[in-house]
Amino acid sequence: MEISTRNFLKGTVKSLTVGVVNSEVTIAVAPGVEIAAVITKASSERLGLAVGKEVYAAIKASDVIVAVD
Repeated sequence: MEISTRNFLKGTVKSLTVGVVNSEVTIAVAPGVEIAAVITKASSERLGLAVGKEVYAAIKASDVIVAVD
């Protein structure tokens, strides 16, 4: 598979909350570092997502906002 996204983070599914239409997936990518995503329920089922499964978070954003205190 080829994909244009340059930001890939390998991690493990920490939690998976399946709703009627969407699923919320929390991925642990490093100790104390997590990424959450909302995807369709159909996609979570097609990917076979489950707690403990190794996955990749592919991040593509049109905007990144940087802030400081």
